[in-house]
Amino acid sequence: MIEMAYDICKYYILNQIYCHFRMSHLRIWLSVLLLLLRHHVQLGGADVGTASVYYQPYTPTACYGDDFSQFPTSGLFAAVGEGLWDNSAACGRQYLVRCISAVDPGTCIPGSQIQIKIVDRAETSVSRPSFDGTGLVLSNVAFEALANPIPYVDYLNVEFLQI
Repeated sequence: MIEMAYDICKYYILNQIYCHFRMSHLRIWLSVLLLLLRHHVQLGGADVGTASVYYQPYTPTACYGDDFSQFPTSGLFAAVGEGLWDNSAACGRQYLVRCISAVDPGTCIPGSQIQIKIVDRAETSVSRPSFDGTGLVLSNVAFEALANPIPYVDYLNVEFLQI
């Protein structure tokens, strides 16, 4: 009887060790898979909206006035519409943005995703947006990083996530 209890206990312990080992490997493989796929899936928790484009002059801005040093040197910046403005709390926020569609098929550059900094309020920007009422108004550099220049479109449907 004692030997049988010992065999059952030994089997249970070895089974627990084997299951733990397999689960550890499974977790590692799942982590690697998620890491590899993170750029091919939608941004989790992201919002969907529209983005238009604006051109120079960009200053003065509602966020930084004439201080152009606050603009990213990459040229990837934007003004925000009233829905995101938040009484100027939007100034300096950063977003990941990707194009999901446009009026003309093939406009979005597949797989493109950019990080932008908010530098202005669309309603009061010196340069006017190509399309009124969009949530984001991207600099021409940012817009062209997401969309092919031909055919020209006034706005894009985008997915954006504050980071």
